[in-house]
Amino acid sequence: MPKKEFTSFDVASVVHELKALVVNSRVNNIYQLNEKTLLLKLHKTNTPPMRLTLEAGRRFHLTTYALENPRTPPAFCMALRKYLRNAWLLTVDQHEFERVATFTFETKMGKLQLILELFGEGNIILTSGRGEILQALAYKRMRDRNVIRGEVYRFPPLSGKNPLGTTRKELSELFEKSSGVEVVRVLARSLSLGSVYAEETLLQAGVDKGRLCKSLTETEINIIYDTLQILLSKISAFEIEPNIVLDEKGDFVDAIPFRLKSYEACKSQTYTSINQALDEFYLRASAEKAVETTLGTDKLQRESDRLKRVLAEQEHALRDAEEKSELNKQIGNMIYSHSNEIQELLDKFNKAKLEGKKWDSAISEVQTAQASSKIVNKVFESFDQRNLAINLCVEKLRFSVNLRKTLFENAAEFFELGKKAKQKGTGALQALEESRRRLTELDQTLREKEQEKLVKPAELLEDFVKRKVENKEWYEKFRWFTSSEGLLVVAGKDAVSNEVLVKKHTNKDDIVFHADVTGAPFVVIKTEGRPVGEQTLREASEFAAAFSRAWREGLGSADVYWIKPEQLGKTGPSGEYVSHGAFAVIGKRNWFRGVPLKVAIGIADDDGELRFVGGPVDPVKARAKLNTIVLPGDLMGKEILKRILHSLAVKLPKEQRERVAKASIERIREFVPYTKGRITEVS
Repeated sequence: MPKKEFTSFDVASVVHELKALVVNSRVNNIYQLNEKTLLLKLHKTNTPPMRLTLEAGRRFHLTTYALENPRTPPAFCMALRKYLRNAWLLTVDQHEFERVATFTFETKMGKLQLILELFGEGNIILTSGRGEILQALAYKRMRDRNVIRGEVYRFPPLSGKNPLGTTRKELSELFEKSSGVEVVRVLARSLSLGSVYAEETLLQAGVDKGRLCKSLTETEINIIYDTLQILLSKISAFEIEPNIVLDEKGDFVDAIPFRLKSYEACKSQTYTSINQALDEFYLRASAEKAVETTLGTDKLQRESDRLKRVLAEQEHALRDAEEKSELNKQIGNMIYSHSNEIQELLDKFNKAKLEGKKWDSAISEVQTAQASSKIVNKVFESFDQRNLAINLCVEKLRFSVNLRKTLFENAAEFFELGKKAKQKGTGALQALEESRRRLTELDQTLREKEQEKLVKPAELLEDFVKRKVENKEWYEKFRWFTSSEGLLVVAGKDAVSNEVLVKKHTNKDDIVFHADVTGAPFVVIKTEGRPVGEQTLREASEFAAAFSRAWREGLGSADVYWIKPEQLGKTGPSGEYVSHGAFAVIGKRNWFRGVPLKVAIGIADDDGELRFVGGPVDPVKARAKLNTIVLPGDLMGKEILKRILHSLAVKLPKEQRERVAKASIERIREFVPYTKGRITEVS
């Protein structure tokens, strides 16, 4: 059966990863995707935006999928926004190796804590710095604690001892205390391991999980303890190898932080992080759950089960009606065929009644006569004084005749009862046939829906994949290219991005370029401590020249200089402050004179995926299988973009040509300075 909820090992591994990833990030916004699931959008300096999903009673992890948000945020979501929007996430912790995660935030109100409970139905609770409950997904009163607004939050009672702090002696005492219990149950419940890791511990220790604790030897207990410590050490030392376990059909079974012997016969997919593995696992599970909800298979299955119960009851009622009809008919016929004996009995009891005899006396006379065989066929069994009925047994058929009625009235009554039973059976049969028809139709619908379930999750997953957010690197907000020597070169797009690029993303070892033209962008070679060759310097100068106003003016070349970052300042020679996006240059400039204005736009093949690239000619030619060179010119806007796209498409094989021809011109707009120019060469 596929995994449905987190284990304590999952919580521990996710918390460890999140500490390195999301601590000291700011909460941009909060969304509530459904009644139990929150999504926190987090931002951290020099890091792509992060999406943290929290689902009460089930899971929490970072996600790369932008799922649809409700148009109207629920009240709980609005309340959390009030408290946590723009707050700083300070810590992420696990409570006592339990399935409880805590998130501590620094807010305007001080430190607040968001508590995610992953056991049972689950819950999400926001508490104040003093531990008072401010908001909760579900308020409830329980035997051991309450989740009520204004009350101090109390963690649930521990389900067992924390295995991280359990000693060898304590484990031995635990087994001794639970002598009549299976060892797997003790590990799962008393040490919060859960069934998967309890069974894994015993499998690696070579101890049968069904053994009773009282049968364990001291040696076996020591082996179990040592094996458990090895498993726990993988979490505490974060020695993990996240993977998703697959069954023989390729369906997801489990997402685990490290390989387990229990699954060694199964196929698996390895991931770089536990968050990534869980994201993919629960995305598939969410798709299947969404399909079941959309198709209504659960509801249909419940109706099918109900109809089967009704059908069984109707079949029983039909059999009962048929049996009663046949029995009453037999009794009526039996009364007629044994009318003399039965009439003689009726006469004896009626005579006794007329003579004022007690019933016991009449019964005694009949029994005596029957014993002396004066009454043929001994049919009398007993007398029912309360209902004035004679209980008979004729040819092993037992029935009663009423003294208040004649022999033929008694027979007629049984025939009438038989008719009514037959009529009831006819109605039961009609109802039965109708139920069978409905069940047949329902089962057919279910089969069709089950077939859809084989296809729909794949379609829904495809839709989810389209919503996958490709986290951009910081430099993708700017213009950029990778030089022929493998160095990143980044350029500003406007005054704001110029300011951000120089102030935020330029280090002391980097090299800054600028064309000797007013309004030109700053271009930065990110050296990462590596030496910069003449080739990269020349390519960066071409990039700076091409995106300067010299291109817009239709010039053929421009002068470009480069300097070190410390030569840039915000105060000019006269002491005046330099405008936003501009910087004053202090000291010597290193010049590239007469740099030709040209750019290349090409199509690179990344493992069968065609991608547009652009920048200086040499690095684009080295990377792209097909490229075109663009110079300053008079073609503008969509016209130049369409011509570039067409010039590239016509050189491709038919299948690729059609794909490129259908591509949006917007994919190459940023590669053409001022969206203006002319094509000179396609190679």
